[in-house]
Amino acid sequence: MTSLHEQTVTELVELIRTRTVTCRQVVEAHLARMESLNTPIRAVTLVLGEQALAMADAADKTPTDAHLRGIPFTIKEDLDCVGSPTTRGLRFLANALPYVDAPSVQRLKAAGAIPIGRTNTSEMGLRLDTDNPLRGRTRNPWNGALTVGGSSGGDAAAVATGMVPLGLGGDLGGSLRAPAGACGVTTLKPTTGRIAYASSLEPQDFGMAGQLMLAVGPITRSAADLALVFPVLAGRDIRDPRSVDAPLKGPTPDEKRAALVTSLPGGALPADIRAAVERAGKILEESGWAVEEADPPELERVNEVWHKIVATDFSAQLQLLRPVLSPPLYDHMARVCGTAGLDGVSNLRLHSERSRLMRAWSGFMAEYPVVIGPNWAAPLWPVDSDLDPKRGLELLKETTRFMLPGNALGLPCVALPMGVANGLPTGIQVYADLWREDLCLEVARLIEVAVGFKMPMEPVF
Repeated sequence: MTSLHEQTVTELVELIRTRTVTCRQVVEAHLARMESLNTPIRAVTLVLGEQALAMADAADKTPTDAHLRGIPFTIKEDLDCVGSPTTRGLRFLANALPYVDAPSVQRLKAAGAIPIGRTNTSEMGLRLDTDNPLRGRTRNPWNGALTVGGSSGGDAAAVATGMVPLGLGGDLGGSLRAPAGACGVTTLKPTTGRIAYASSLEPQDFGMAGQLMLAVGPITRSAADLALVFPVLAGRDIRDPRSVDAPLKGPTPDEKRAALVTSLPGGALPADIRAAVERAGKILEESGWAVEEADPPELERVNEVWHKIVATDFSAQLQLLRPVLSPPLYDHMARVCGTAGLDGVSNLRLHSERSRLMRAWSGFMAEYPVVIGPNWAAPLWPVDSDLDPKRGLELLKETTRFMLPGNALGLPCVALPMGVANGLPTGIQVYADLWREDLCLEVARLIEVAVGFKMPMEPVF
């Protein structure tokens, strides 16, 4: 049998269900993998070993039909997990202990899953790199000199290397999809409000950027795993006024049509990234889909609206954050706010524009129910390049050209690896209209099976 740390969530669920292995054996295998790999990678910030083994023993003594019984998972340090601090990568929150689990953590536990560790993030989740003064840097297991992505880089690196089969993070500006792409794993950024978010620590309420654009989601090694975990996580929680109970499956499209996005405003895509998108389109065509190259509406304007919403929130509180952010990150956020062009832009105009763009994209997706495009729209860059005072903002803009619509417009999206080029993973994104995660997952699974890319991997450093 393949080593337990190499198994997917789906495979482990079946092994535990049939009593081929015990929950304790599964947890022990992942703890051993963590012990052997985590020191150089620094993905896991706090190992919950004793607690996880106790939960595994309890699950073995009283077997149930819980959906995810015995499955270990990690939790990014900006989501509450009782008994461990929610640091958000900040020194002054090093001992900030929540008194209630985040809704997503609650749901996984209720389904039988077992928290096995906390994972690293950037300070306040504000970077596409994973480093902070409290926990240090998470290294990309494919190349330690390059960014691991962020801000859910700890979970992505842990899942990619087999320390855990399932991670839990959040995404306000690519924070699930960027590290998934950098590490060669898969993730679902759901429709905003599909998976509830709430904190038992202050601040319990966020500005408009968080309310409109933050989404919690799973990181795994297969689209099949995402489809298995997604129904567990989805649904209303009274602590999150944005959250809703919505059908998990919508009507079958009248036509299986997909838009293929092979070019973006702001410069040509790197050849390996474009090739990954084109390969996904060919797979869909061979599966009976009508695939056409098409340009989604006003992509530059969508990205601009995202920038303005984020800058509006942060410019109002930037001075308050100065004592808690590292100086390089504070300076970076000051540049983000200063370049957003907020003068003369009222909230009425900004949010009216967002609504108009959402309507335009829903119209586009009525014609093309699925949209396939790049994840990273630029090559992986060296660590800390995003903080460069001269080049950093332009580099981030180039990188996230096709990530930000998911946040700005609240759309669901699956980030899917497509293989390896030049020693690094390549990947795509599968978008669908609001509340149509089922289409994203269906198409991602179809492409995944044809590609046959397998993880986990052994770190190369």
